[in-house]
Amino acid sequence: MPEFRLHSKFQPTGDQPAAIAQLTRGLKMGVREQTLLGVTGSGKTFTMANLIANIQKPTLILAHNKTLAAQLYSEFREFFPENEVHYFVSYFDYYQPEAYIASTDTYIEKDSAINDEIDRLRHAATVSLLTRKDTIIVASVSCIYGIGSPDHYTEMSLHLEKTGHTWQVVSKNTLPVAKLNQTNLMIYLIAMQYHRNDLAFERGNFRVKGDTIDLFPASGEIAYRFEFAFDELEEVKIIDPLTAEIREKPDQVFIFPNTHYATPKDQLDRAIDLIQTEFDERLKYFEANHKYLEAQRISQRTKYDLEMLKETGFVKGIENYSRHLDGRKAGEPP
Repeated sequence: MPEFRLHSKFQPTGDQPAAIAQLTRGLKMGVREQTLLGVTGSGKTFTMANLIANIQKPTLILAHNKTLAAQLYSEFREFFPENEVHYFVSYFDYYQPEAYIASTDTYIEKDSAINDEIDRLRHAATVSLLTRKDTIIVASVSCIYGIGSPDHYTEMSLHLEKTGHTWQVVSKNTLPVAKLNQTNLMIYLIAMQYHRNDLAFERGNFRVKGDTIDLFPASGEIAYRFEFAFDELEEVKIIDPLTAEIREKPDQVFIFPNTHYATPKDQLDRAIDLIQTEFDERLKYFEANHKYLEAQRISQRTKYDLEMLKETGFVKGIENYSRHLDGRKAGEPP
């Protein structure tokens, strides 16, 4: 297992060695709450870096805003250049919640703009948590909000490993096929919400050229090239997504879904049934109370969402149905 390796030209001085030792001892004894006090510039971040190196456990660092999170992210990347340090904050550049103005019977649909780079960083953070132990996540308070089931996210992933000259599927996933050929790899990718686009090679897309599939994963700055021969996977290469230059030939590959809300087919079917049941109940309630506008609005929206879930497995605003997708009861936290 990779270890946290602290890189610094400085050594702890003053009160820092005692603070590091006391915090380390407290964590090893199971003390859940400890406080490190220090004025600005006293080296609290450096002290925490030494603590991480002592404890050797995946670490979440929570900051109260994006600016401080970005500063800490930069500092911890310098302290741990050999390890996985990631940034997890809200990815909205703009967000307008849905609203209803009763006096004018005006419904305002939810609207938002997602920052693509921050979305990539969020995916990189979750992938690292599931594949590496030497992971530090620097996050804002947005990390407390649910982003789908980690179990479903893992179940929908694809782990390929090379044994001798043969590539095998080694992940215990719930994806629809087992044999790995070119057609089935495309089925895998579509089930994970990747989109085929042979013209624009962008994050979250894959393209097909002859016996080759290029994939630009949700989490990466690199792309994968899958080369097939005689309907079998022959070679996997890590390539530059812009120039297609070959960077590496790995022996194993982890591919995670293009969305954190990826859901296995059986769970999705159950969720659709639960959504339909709740919809029927609410529709009867509105009609019984002569709220026909509300009944028409919920009918139009829910029927559209259900159709999209059945056909594509995803819908805009899928977080509204997270309780059903996760199998949680009403009022149960994510």
